[in-house]
Amino acid sequence: MPKPKGNGGKNRRRGKGDGEESKRELEFKEEGQEYAQVVRMLGNGRCECFCFDGITRLGHIRGKMRKKVWITAGDIVLCGLREFQDEKVDIIHKYTADEARNLKQYGELPETANINQTAVDMALAGEGDEEGDDIGIDFDDL
Repeated sequence: MPKPKGNGGKNRRRGKGDGEESKRELEFKEEGQEYAQVVRMLGNGRCECFCFDGITRLGHIRGKMRKKVWITAGDIVLCGLREFQDEKVDIIHKYTADEARNLKQYGELPETANINQTAVDMALAGEGDEEGDDIGIDFDDL
């Protein structure tokens, strides 16, 4: 009989999902970097990011993070600003919800930053703030 040559399939390479996250050091922004919140995913490793300096930019997930760190709408990320393209940023680091709360406590993130919100929650919050939705007809007067 032939001897088996393989070591297993792709599930072996995937590893065991222990779910134990190692405690990592909090990364603060440096010169040429900015905190941002992902507004929506666009596909092909790109997303729309609202940087906390008030500008919405196109974010590009760096190759080291692609298919390893999953970024979704509502995540707080650290972006590297491009000197030659102001409308594009490179996503360098993704913060967990706990890390984002710590950044908010340290005063790095503005108080208006919503940490655990998806794009749907952000859109609904924007619609709910408008109280002048009616057209001005009061049926009690008729």
